[in-house]
Amino acid sequence: MELAYIPSPSHGVLYLGPIPLRGYAFCIIIGVFVAVWLGNKRWIARGGRAGTVADIAVWAVPFGLVGGRLYHVITDYELYFSEGRDWVDAFKVWQGGLGIWGAVALGAVGAWIGARRRGVPLPAYADAVAPGIAFAQAIGRWGNWFNQELYGRETHVPWALHITSSEGGRVPGYYHPTFLYESLWCIGVALLVMWADRRFRLGHGRAFALYVAAYCVGRGWIEYMRVDDAHHILGLRLNDWTALIVFLLAAAYFVVSAKKRPGRETVVEPAAAADASGEAADGTGTDAGDGDRTGAAERTAAAKTGDGAGDGRTGGKAGDQGAAKDPEGAGDDAAAETEPAAAAKDEAESAKKG
Repeated sequence: MELAYIPSPSHGVLYLGPIPLRGYAFCIIIGVFVAVWLGNKRWIARGGRAGTVADIAVWAVPFGLVGGRLYHVITDYELYFSEGRDWVDAFKVWQGGLGIWGAVALGAVGAWIGARRRGVPLPAYADAVAPGIAFAQAIGRWGNWFNQELYGRETHVPWALHITSSEGGRVPGYYHPTFLYESLWCIGVALLVMWADRRFRLGHGRAFALYVAAYCVGRGWIEYMRVDDAHHILGLRLNDWTALIVFLLAAAYFVVSAKKRPGRETVVEPAAAADASGEAADGTGTDAGDGDRTGAAERTAAAKTGDGAGDGRTGGKAGDQGAAKDPEGAGDDAAAETEPAAAAKDEAESAKKG
């Protein structure tokens, strides 16, 4: 008897009256919201407008869902088009089956359309949303837990996944929880990209390339553990070959981009940069206006001071003119000043006579 294991849900859908609430769909929706929220914060930090990431996601997400489903249906066509199968099931996305390779590829096409409509460079947008996509994958993988699918080889480790369903050829038992491994790996990839982007200021799509390359490394060894049916080429699962090729392409882009366009974009959204320039210009004009008013006040005070000095000079001139008009008064003052000297002279003469 197993002492510890990860239990599987008895069913992956709840009903709210006639409305089905599917765990797989909820995981996808929550992942999309997290990716847009984090991408918006990173976009604003790079100098973009709030809401731009969501506007472009309106194009990227539907394209990504279609691309992910197409990749799954094409690579596992026998599940829908072989004898005894119903091809209508190919449209039942809620039952699981979204290939990340197709989701990213066609989602990039939708993002390119949205970015062109907003006048935004796609590489800068991809750098902003890269960690959010990794977090979205980490959340979305729990949809496989609800559907009891995409598990690994049989094991007896304490964290083994207990599969209870026997539908679709499943054999109940304890298996490696590859959905959990990939979820944890995606969280690590997101943190790695955020750290490297902050440390090395990655730009021109290199943060996104790092996300792709790091994810492919983890997907390679996790895919190797899975036991679900898959096409093999030269002994390797198809997704292993896809991961290898995509890794090489992402690594090559990272190296070439770093040589041709080092550094990070200075402007990621021209409209936001224009808004910032306009606000700065308005602030400068206000300061200049305050300076003009201060200068005018200083000039007024100086003028008033000058008037006072002028009044003093005018008063001095008036006094001089008054003295010129009254020479007798001036003479009286001079006589008053010589009277003591005359008295002293009379006294001296009297002394001689005596």
